[in-house]
Amino acid sequence: VQLQASGGGLVQAGGSLRLSCAAPGRSFSSYGMGWFRQAPGKEREFVAAINWSGDNRYYADSVKGRFTIFRDNRKKIMYLQMNSLKPEDTAVYYCAGARGGYVGAQGLESDFASWGQGTLVTVSS
Repeated sequence: VQLQASGGGLVQAGGSLRLSCAAPGRSFSSYGMGWFRQAPGKEREFVAAINWSGDNRYYADSVKGRFTIFRDNRKKIMYLQMNSLKPEDTAVYYCAGARGGYVGAQGLESDFASWGQGTLVTVSS
C-alpha cells in the first residue's frame, strides 16, 4: 500500500492540526493503519492505530484525550486530528499500513509493513 502523509506545519501550543494519509491502492480498506512520530534525537514512537473498519482504535498514553485517529475507507484516507498540541508533540509524523486488518494496542512497528514519507509538525511554546 503506497502512503502519502500531509498536513503538517507550524502551530502554537494549544492549537490543532489534522494530518492526512492518502492510500490510493485498491486494498486500503482491508488493512489496519497507524501513526508514528520521531522527534529530533529520539527514536520513532507509536502514536495511534486503527483497525480496518475503524471500530478499534489505540493511542499512546501521551496523546490520549488529545488526538483522534479515524479513517474514510471510501476516500482511502486516514486522519489524525491533533488538539491541545504541546511543544513535546514536535516531530516528524509517519503514517503506516499494517500487515493485516487488525492492529495491536501495543503499536509495534513490526506489525506495519508500509510507511509514508513523513510530515513535520512543529509546536511552538
